[in-house]
Amino acid sequence: MAGSSCSSSSVVLLGLPSPPAPTTPSSLPSHHTSSNSWKTKLSSGGGTEDPTATLCKNPTTLAETYKWRMVIAYDGTHFSGWQYQQSTPKTIQCLVEKALAKTTKLEREELILVGASRTDTGVHAWGQVAHFITPFNYDRLDSIHAALNGVLPSDIRVRELSPALPEFHARFSSTGKIYHYKIYNDIIMDPFQRRWAYHSTYRLNAAAMREGARYFVGQHDFTSFVNASNSDHPRSPVKHIIRFDVIELQGALIQLEVEGSGFLYRQVRNMVALLLQIGKEAVPPDIVPMVLAARDRKELAKYTVGAPPHGLCLMSVKYNEELLEPPSGCRATSFGRHHTISKCKLPFY
Repeated sequence: MAGSSCSSSSVVLLGLPSPPAPTTPSSLPSHHTSSNSWKTKLSSGGGTEDPTATLCKNPTTLAETYKWRMVIAYDGTHFSGWQYQQSTPKTIQCLVEKALAKTTKLEREELILVGASRTDTGVHAWGQVAHFITPFNYDRLDSIHAALNGVLPSDIRVRELSPALPEFHARFSSTGKIYHYKIYNDIIMDPFQRRWAYHSTYRLNAAAMREGARYFVGQHDFTSFVNASNSDHPRSPVKHIIRFDVIELQGALIQLEVEGSGFLYRQVRNMVALLLQIGKEAVPPDIVPMVLAARDRKELAKYTVGAPPHGLCLMSVKYNEELLEPPSGCRATSFGRHHTISKCKLPFY
């Protein structure tokens, strides 16, 4: 691949199995869509057209399309976040697209890979969800599932691969997300936790943190907790937090678990940062409603800076159950496959 582009046009194919021949129209299962209806079926509930739909420039590619859903886990330590960036190939989306290009022999413009959450540099995921498109069907998914994980680096894994309904959209169909933020609260950092937990040498008051976290629950304007971003589509600052738990795990670990309808840029890390200040007893728990009411990011900056990314992990993305139903006549979800041997070839002594 030349330069830092993620385009699959210059990817060298490494002898992976070719995809099966396209299924004939008469035997197409119900998750195919026509080129005329596909764009509308990718729309969100509010009717907003998928902005990536215009990338598919070949009308024959979309004559009969199949949508596939992936659940992806990754250690974000060495990556520049999820989102594709032309300036760097070290993003999760870029590497997943390259793996898909090798296994499907399609261009990234044809695959149209979309992720549910645009996690930042250094942020991890256990339950990132993404979807992609192919012009052909698969008789079974365990083979392509194994091929994808064979191409991907060891710190990125596709945990699940399944057929998806035409109306499913990884980002716009989401009804909520769950994030965990892990804190190691001791004088000496556990070296086995250093990549996935923030180290606080201050003795944190977990009870005070719980009290502060309760103020976040409910529907609020989170303008004070959002960082400026380069997005061309401003989002409403009003979000609904369903729960915000502070859990003391075994040993020195404290886990913050937050579930909400959606989150703004850096919102979770900024909320965690204020709770850390509360835990240090630098500020009282009732500082939270005061900062929320200010609706000004500068107000939060008086008390703290954002928490580091490496303690944060996207645990799961929520969808309405009916959208997760497999299309009629389609293969079951692949969770990977175990290797087996029928006869031991090496003697035991």
